[in-house]
Amino acid sequence: MKLTTLCYIEQDGKYLMLHRNKKVNDPNHAKWIGIGGKFEENESPDECLLREVKEETGLTLTKYAFRGIITFVSDEWGTEYMNLFTADEFTGEIGECNEGELHWVKKEDVLSLNLWEGDRLFLKRLLESREFFTMKLIYQGEKLVDYKLNG
Repeated sequence: MKLTTLCYIEQDGKYLMLHRNKKVNDPNHAKWIGIGGKFEENESPDECLLREVKEETGLTLTKYAFRGIITFVSDEWGTEYMNLFTADEFTGEIGECNEGELHWVKKEDVLSLNLWEGDRLFLKRLLESREFFTMKLIYQGEKLVDYKLNG
């Protein structure tokens, strides 16, 4: 079981997206995702979020919102519980990311990127509503076979 965070940083009607194209043997290779990663020992979701954003972008978040919990179930990768955030205030300058290339993408264009099928579902929810939600995504290999929103 894995615990992770993922954040969609917003500015001027755009999300900061990470095009995962640098790491070898990356299960997210060639996909576009938000910013985040795995919890370190004894970290809270907030601490993990702030550390991962700083490591991957160089930015320090100053205003963010906890938007949901996504449960990924996979026959290949096990189970992951992802804490989903959005952020719209930060300080610092965007730097290099060793996992891929960072790009600001218009929100209306995000769903047309090469995304995981499940990411497309929760991103759509983020774009449509400000309410907290839970979602369960069930994968067989890279194929989404079922999902549930709010139980």
